[in-house]
Amino acid sequence: MTTAEPVRPAEPVGPATTVGPATTVGVIGLGDIGRGVADAVLRAGLNLVVCDLRPEATAPFAASAHVAGTPALLGARADVVVVAVVDDSQVLGVLDGDDGALAGAAPGSVVVVLSTVAPATVEAAARSASRRDVDVIDCGVSGGPQASADGTLVAMVGGDGAVIERVRPVLDTFTSLVVHMGPLGAGLEAKLARNLVQYGSWLAAYEAQVLAEAAGIELAKLAEVIRESDKLIGGASRLMFRDTVAPMPPDTHPGIVDAMAAGAALAHKDLQAAIELGLGLGLELPLARMADARCDAVFGLEGRHRPGGGEGDPT
Repeated sequence: MTTAEPVRPAEPVGPATTVGPATTVGVIGLGDIGRGVADAVLRAGLNLVVCDLRPEATAPFAASAHVAGTPALLGARADVVVVAVVDDSQVLGVLDGDDGALAGAAPGSVVVVLSTVAPATVEAAARSASRRDVDVIDCGVSGGPQASADGTLVAMVGGDGAVIERVRPVLDTFTSLVVHMGPLGAGLEAKLARNLVQYGSWLAAYEAQVLAEAAGIELAKLAEVIRESDKLIGGASRLMFRDTVAPMPPDTHPGIVDAMAAGAALAHKDLQAAIELGLGLGLELPLARMADARCDAVFGLEGRHRPGGGEGDPT
């Protein structure tokens, strides 16, 4: 998000959206995520209107929902508009202009942006919406197509808390967890950070497979033990327990410092062993080298004298 003050949509001049059985939810974009959201809305007994450029995407909803020919027609019918398109230009395209959802949206309605886009994009959408007394929140979701189909997506939401609470019953139809991350844009910022964990983990898994395959290890067996051991040690989130990534301050409890120092020492030892194994097999492991170089920062020890390691292996 930019350093400028976050855009806060104007308060609606009409009555606040009341989510109940008569509420109409509009879903623009019926891909893997949007289709699951639309199905969840129907299961919850809410009215549904859908819009997608592809007739084959809207066809399954012809008997159970209203199919809108344009986003503007959808906006005219919906109290809550859920945008689940692919990229930034599509988000702005389906909201703005004569055919955009905002052209038909009533004051007091709410736009929920599910698409993973730049925070600046949702700020621009909010500026347009505020001129029509429509509120915007951003809702980064995690869990993938299966969670969407099951109605169990994890939602990271940014925006005004009162607006979020107004549409919370709609969010609850397609999620298993809703977390208000902060002001407008914060949900998308959290989603980008969450995605970084996922893609970084996949890169680590790829490099581990390169090493294992060169050493003659069956990759299916490696995958099996990683899945099972992640259940025990917490995977990538294990060290995400502090409220900052800054180095631990001098007054940190010695027990915590010693535990983190022991973990860092073991990590350095194991990473260096992996690097040496790779060299013996004719492999360069750039991610392993980077992890070794940044290990003290990961454990909150950067710039701090690190005592010797302790007993036990955290993995």
